Amino acid sequence: MSDTLFPEWEEEKRPETIAGTCESVIFEAPSGGFSVFRVRDARGARLTVAADSAAPLIGQDLQIEGGYVVHPRFGRQFKASRIIVAAPTSLPGIERFLSSGAVAGVGPAMARRIVAHFGKDALEIIEKQPKRLTEVAGIAARTAAKIHESYMEKEELREIMVYLETHGVSGAFAARVYEKYGSFSIDMLEHHPYRLAREVDGIGFQTADALAMARMGKDSGAESRLREERIAAGLDHILLTVSQQGHTCIPEAILTERTAKLLGIGEAEVRQIARREVQLHRLSTEVLGGVELYYPAYLYQAEKETAERLLRLQRDADIFFFNEDEDALVAAWERESGFTLAEKQHEAVAAVLKEGVFVLTGGPGTGKTTVIRAMLELLTSRGLEVLLAAPTGRAAKRLSEATGREALTVHRLLGAQAGGDGVCFDKGEDDPLDADVIIVDEASMLDTVLTQFFLKAVQRGTHLIFSGDVDQLPSVGAGAVLSDILRSGVIPYVALTEIFRQGDGSGIVVGAHEINRGRLPIFEEDGDMAFLPVEETGAAGLVVRLVTETLPAMGFDPLQDVQVLAPMHRGEAGVETLNRQLQAALNPPSPQKAEYKGSSQVLRRGDKVMQTKNNYQKGVFNGDIGYIVDLDEDGIEVLFGESRVGYAKGELTELVLAYAMSVHKSQGSEYGVVLLPLVKSHHIMLQRNLLYTAVTRAREKVILLGDRAALTAAVANDRMRRRYTLLAERLTGSLGEAL
Repeated sequence: MSDTLFPEWEEEKRPETIAGTCESVIFEAPSGGFSVFRVRDARGARLTVAADSAAPLIGQDLQIEGGYVVHPRFGRQFKASRIIVAAPTSLPGIERFLSSGAVAGVGPAMARRIVAHFGKDALEIIEKQPKRLTEVAGIAARTAAKIHESYMEKEELREIMVYLETHGVSGAFAARVYEKYGSFSIDMLEHHPYRLAREVDGIGFQTADALAMARMGKDSGAESRLREERIAAGLDHILLTVSQQGHTCIPEAILTERTAKLLGIGEAEVRQIARREVQLHRLSTEVLGGVELYYPAYLYQAEKETAERLLRLQRDADIFFFNEDEDALVAAWERESGFTLAEKQHEAVAAVLKEGVFVLTGGPGTGKTTVIRAMLELLTSRGLEVLLAAPTGRAAKRLSEATGREALTVHRLLGAQAGGDGVCFDKGEDDPLDADVIIVDEASMLDTVLTQFFLKAVQRGTHLIFSGDVDQLPSVGAGAVLSDILRSGVIPYVALTEIFRQGDGSGIVVGAHEINRGRLPIFEEDGDMAFLPVEETGAAGLVVRLVTETLPAMGFDPLQDVQVLAPMHRGEAGVETLNRQLQAALNPPSPQKAEYKGSSQVLRRGDKVMQTKNNYQKGVFNGDIGYIVDLDEDGIEVLFGESRVGYAKGELTELVLAYAMSVHKSQGSEYGVVLLPLVKSHHIMLQRNLLYTAVTRAREKVILLGDRAALTAAVANDRMRRRYTLLAERLTGSLGEAL
């Protein structure tokens, strides 16, 4: 991170070194990637230091290299480029260190007693003669052992930090390395640095490579030993990068070319190690049309299992359910309910009664919700157990409101919990979901890995229905599950195309379908869809005026009814700028309003915020929207729906302001009004499915604003970037033999 959190920093070009003692920690990101702390130097002067690393321990002596910077909001600070740490040596430093909470079992009062009794020998006593701690009033033998054990952990942590720093790598990673390897950490750093890239969260190829290069520079014998590991790590890095772009695999030629370029070596050598990694089952390959494609092993397994389980569920359909004529059953339901389905809707409901796996797709206003309600009523009337789910909390809430039945996120349905290496699920093959039918809405948001875990929990004989709009943006994670299922032609589906919605918001429906056909919709300033031309420099200001003045005058609540979306995070009309300006207008600072100043944003009581990662302990998930209802020096409380969730200061990087958000983050949600700026600087993201997704998030009104040429470019650009995935080919059985 260096300039990402503080792009406005104006550096004073005077690199220098300062020395002092860590006095207090102002802020530390949970990831360990950023911290702000106060240092008192030898003259007694205090200065604020910002570092792209974890904060040092209070009381530690520091030598800090870097330079002074001026931030427009936080003023003059020392920005560290390198920190060398040592154990505290002064009596005040030792006491601050012990009382900081770094050593378990020692608080401020006990720290004072220990230092008063042992003086400057206190830390040596704790390390080498811990039984002597019982000489201090209030310390029993068990407490002494606990203090010794905790301190020795900190000592090992300090050794790791020093090792990293002396090899040109930020000491911020020390805690993660120690958590993974414990007492073997230094050995791993010295002899297997590239394993860290695979096994330690947050340490990527570049960091591991820096460690290895420093090692090779000092030990010529290590070069041959680490060379193959380096190539294998480079392959992993490229595959990780492409999976973050949505691909599950990549052609061999692209993989070897990119890896060779990254490492500065020949492609033949890369190809040789790639083959070895396949033999060791660390990578997997598949062949399509004579082209060899490489996978990370976990994505290969996820895609393969997903196809196998879908086909098995489809085959199992005839061993379960009805022996009656499906069309007759639907017709009888129509007579009993007094509701007549359109031809395609009737076809979809009938298909559910006979198909093991079925896909319902269609755009806004085509009656997908009507079909789901009809399916539910017919199935439950026959005594069948039906479960409803969606990929996100907001999508699940919409499905629940539309059907009057409980709907859960896929994660909640599976009983997701935090595990040692990520997430684990209560439900699976050994304890499957108890249901006759499962309906998953907004299925375009399903990625390959989540689908794999979900299908593991679907038992034989269960009928599975996917519903979604295939023309929306694909999943954030790797894969394109819904579109691949449809592309295969193997799984039965019905595509609804007839538009039924009338009345309020129907102009949005028509406009969305026009966009999907590559045509500009009809805009009316007072209608459901409006376009307001404005220069890029004035787009954010216009958004603020619309949210704070125009829309409230029309009866819309700016926090509850209105959502600002943007194609990109950066820029004058990006998410970050819009959030700052909307916060200033809707929730300005005041002496009576508590606030928290983080490294990249200010949070205040009353702010609209969004959770940015799944937190299974708290029960909140990526994309959940809430409001800050309490804030003090210990942390904040956020109201998500009816649940109040507490966050300690160290957890606040999980939250971002949500007055504005990216179009990707809005998937699965619905808002009364959507505002979307489209300007020339968004050109990389201007594509039809992004605009279509944004427009279809609105119920009552859409306001597009900005540059008409940018709007036209978005409508015209239907080149949805094809993801490298082979799920469709696995479903059709058209792959070559795996190598």
